[in-house]
Amino acid sequence: MYEQELITTAKAMVAPGKGILAADESYSTANKRFEKLGIPTTEEMRRAYREMLFTAPGIGEFFSGVILFDETIRQATKDGKPFTEVLLDAGILPGIKLDEGAKPLAKAPGETVTEGLDGLRDRIAEYYKMGARFAKWRAVITIGKGMPSHRCLDTNAHALARYAALCQEGGLVPIVEPEVLMDGDHTLEQSYGVHHEVLKTVFDALYVQGVEPEQMILKPSMVISGEKASKQASVEDVARWTVKCLQERVPAAVPGCAFLSGGQSDEAATAHLSAMNSLFKDQL
Repeated sequence: MYEQELITTAKAMVAPGKGILAADESYSTANKRFEKLGIPTTEEMRRAYREMLFTAPGIGEFFSGVILFDETIRQATKDGKPFTEVLLDAGILPGIKLDEGAKPLAKAPGETVTEGLDGLRDRIAEYYKMGARFAKWRAVITIGKGMPSHRCLDTNAHALARYAALCQEGGLVPIVEPEVLMDGDHTLEQSYGVHHEVLKTVFDALYVQGVEPEQMILKPSMVISGEKASKQASVEDVARWTVKCLQERVPAAVPGCAFLSGGQSDEAATAHLSAMNSLFKDQL
């Protein structure tokens, strides 16, 4: 029913020279930021802040999409214009965060599974009517002693795949986000091995659930040394191993990847992205 619309939307989300703005902070996250700046932690102040962002002149030149939170997608400008309409008028696709956060995984100390599948079909239908055209779901993978376990990988991959299938059924392009945390002292090679297995497990699950790769976007983390590793990989090595992993595990039919910074500084993430584009432009 939505096949061509989903393909068109997915391609638009990864338009050259544009990025996807993550404006899906929760109540608590937004309020913490406001408290640090002495700003009242009220719904009206959160609304005003978002209006300032979404009505900034020329925003459509730099962003292809904006990920919204449930509160945000229901809000409007002070003149009553829904934020989804403001974004669409600027040539920006509205998206919505659908997961309900990572919770402790049973019998897997230190590991989590992302929840939010209950009632998801109805939520997707509501958000589509409100103007959303894509969605996001984040799984969290930790590298450590005995981690990630097969249980953790399989459980999160299954949840990501069910979410993605429901999104495509309901007209939303799913952003599939299996984030491998940089916490720890793991080496670049260990990070590569985990990323390799994570992507294999995720795409196997997506295939089983009938998810069309042409109608989704992957949001991967970069293959990078743990933040406490004694030896930190060079910018060029991060770029090389990240691209190698994606080439080996991501179907060519996927329109593009929207990287997450994963705890890196703005400078480091930008340097790694720049290296990927400059060193491997002909391969991407």
